[in-house]
This record gives sequence, C-alpha cells and structure tokens, in this order.
Amino acid sequence: MIEKALQQRHLDNNPIRVAIVGAGATSRMIVHQLLTPIVGMRLVAIANRTIENAERAFMSAGADSPERVSSLAHLEETISRGRYVATDNAMLVTLASNVDVIVEATGTIEFGAGVVMSAIENRKHVILVNAELDSTIGPILKRYADAAGVVISNTDGDEPGVAMTLLRYLRGVGFKPVAAGNLKGLIDPYRTPETQKAFAEKYSQNAAKVTSFADGTKLSMEATILANATGFRVGKRGMYGPRCSHVKEIAGRLPIDQLLTGGLVDYALGAEPHTGAFVVVHEEDQKKRLDLNYYKMGNGPLYVFYTPYHLPHVQLISSIARAALFGDATVAPDASPVCDVAAFAKRDLIAGDIIDGVGGYMAYGMIENYDITSRDQLLPMGLSEGCRLKADVRKDAPITFNDVLLPDNRLCDRLRAEQDSVFATRKG
Repeated sequence: MIEKALQQRHLDNNPIRVAIVGAGATSRMIVHQLLTPIVGMRLVAIANRTIENAERAFMSAGADSPERVSSLAHLEETISRGRYVATDNAMLVTLASNVDVIVEATGTIEFGAGVVMSAIENRKHVILVNAELDSTIGPILKRYADAAGVVISNTDGDEPGVAMTLLRYLRGVGFKPVAAGNLKGLIDPYRTPETQKAFAEKYSQNAAKVTSFADGTKLSMEATILANATGFRVGKRGMYGPRCSHVKEIAGRLPIDQLLTGGLVDYALGAEPHTGAFVVVHEEDQKKRLDLNYYKMGNGPLYVFYTPYHLPHVQLISSIARAALFGDATVAPDASPVCDVAAFAKRDLIAGDIIDGVGGYMAYGMIENYDITSRDQLLPMGLSEGCRLKADVRKDAPITFNDVLLPDNRLCDRLRAEQDSVFATRKG
C-alpha cells in the first residue's frame, strides 16, 4: 500500500518533501538511506546548529554540496530549484511552505520542543527520532498536533515503533495483545560517558547517547512511549526485565495476573535474537489454541510474536510515508499518559550540584507508572539537565521536584506543567 502510494507521488511529480533537524550519527544514516533515492520521497534540507555537520551529512552520502541558506525566502527558492539545503536555523525548515515532514533527530528536549511546536503550528507532520522528548512531553505534543490536524509520531525502526507496528497487526487480525517491549543485552545504571567512551569512539557515536543505552534510561524512555501508545503499565518500577535465553520465553516470565488485567510493557534481558521487539498475546479459545499449536506456536494461552531486527534509518521511511500519505501515526500517545521516566541519583549528590542530564555522570532514568510519579512529584529524567539541587540526594534515590531548582524560562517545563495539568483534569 505504501509502495504503490509512493509510486503514484513519483508519477505525479509530487514527492513527499522531508527536512531533518539534527546531523548526528543516526541522522547521517537516515540521510544516506533517503538519498538512495526513495521513490516518491525527497530529502530537501538538513538543519543543524553546526552547519558544517549538515553539509557533511549530505556529502558523505554522495550528494552534491548543499546550498547554505539563512532566510526563509532563500530556503524555499533553493528547494524549488531542486538543490539541497543546509541551514543552522532549524526554525526555517518548520516555516517553509515546500516542506511536508520534519524529522526531529536531535535527541534534545528544550531545543527539540521548540522545533516540534513550530512545526506543528505551521502544519508540518513530525516524525520523532527523539525518545527523550517523546517520553517527557509526548502526550501534550500529541494534543497540539491533533488540534492542528497533523501527525506526530515516534518512528518505526526504533523499538517502540517496531513493537507497535507488530502489535497493531496482531490486534487487527483478532489477537489480544497483553504485553510488548524490547530485547536488551545490558543494564547497568552506573555507566557513565567515561566507561562508554571506547565503545562510542569505535562506532562514531556520542558517549552520552551510548551511556543512556547502557544505564537503562533510553530503555525506560522507549518503554514509556510504548506504554503511552498501548495503555499498558509497568508491573513494578523499572520493569521486571527477566533474563531469557530466547525471547519466546518472555511469556512465562511475566506475572499472568498483571498481563490479563491491563497489560504490561517490559523487556527480555540477554534474549536471542538480541534485537528487535516482541508482543505477547493471550488466547482463551481452545480451538484457536489447537490451531496455533499445529503451526508450532505452542500450547498457549500466551503466545510470543517478535520482530528480529530494528533499523531506525530504514524503517523510518515507512513512518514518514504513513504520516504524509495516510495521516497515520506509527506510535503516538493514545490518551492520558500511562508511564513516565523519573530521575534517580547515580551517586551521592549534594546541594548545589547541577544535574548533567540524560547519559551523564549524575542520574539515570527509570520507568514508573505516571500516577505514581505525579503523586510523588518525581522529577522527569527529561527535565533533569540543568536543574540545581536544593538538597542532598543519596545514590539510587529518586530526585523530586522539591529537590531542585528548574532552569529559568524553559519551554519544556511549561509544556510538562501543561501536560500534568490537562491530564490530571481529565482523570478527575
């Protein structure tokens, strides 16, 4: 369906015009894939605060040298001439009349929030390669996008999108999903940019980003995105994360009472195939279970389906197309927030310390149900960067709003406060 719709856009000489904000390692892979080229889709611009990195992303993928622009008129005119654009002003691509979809891939929260709000206000679809932003204020951003009549979505290829694509398929053919999540190889909440430095350098990655993978913060953020899309909760703070030799074992390692009373997001630790995402379904019907057993799915009543890969730079193309062609979000908050990612101290912290944020030396993020984080006023990990501690916080203790002074005049804080207020009112 997507392929044929893209072919028609190509025949009509009306490709989906895509701009990317951010030029880090993941963005560079996306650029290379988009410049394959993709039938019916055209990368037109890259915005990055260091413009040389935007230019490098184009040229490393074999493209002609992009044209530098610093005004909206110049940007729109350059795109209309078929030239690639590089700019250090991300707001220009959100304003451009000849850009259809913004891929937000900075991994930032304050800057990313500004980009996304501008894109929504200017009726652009937004694809988030930014779990940090989505897990922190995704529900309120979705509310703004709905009001503007545009799509905001996390991306297929990242685990929440892989899981949700599989879950939607299974739900569509009559199964009842009761759990979904990631496969994870390592969790050590005390990893730091120093411990991850060699690995990051080997793969040309940012050390803080790699640290957020290892310390569990990114896992918690991805699970939160999935929870907010499915309505599934966590069975306990941080999830169960049972160790499995193969992901097919996960169904027997999660509490069945919790699976059957609302569903769970969770993860399988150390499980083959070591990448991708899973969905657990529950089937009560004896005849259907007999049929599934005939097709080597086991006796049930719980069955594990999984996708053995996740390729963000490739599968993202499907999310762009689904948003632009069909108004469909791959994975987005469904209603009120369900889960949240709270900040916990990596070491003993003292009053006066300024928290260094996601993937740093001072805090890690852990998933918890939203009603609990709201009740206990736990500081979202996504808001932690730049917060000054007013009180000492012991290692592994949660950091609360009462423990910190927030930086002045941040958009992300205002949006988070609005999210908490809007959805608290809805619950009431």
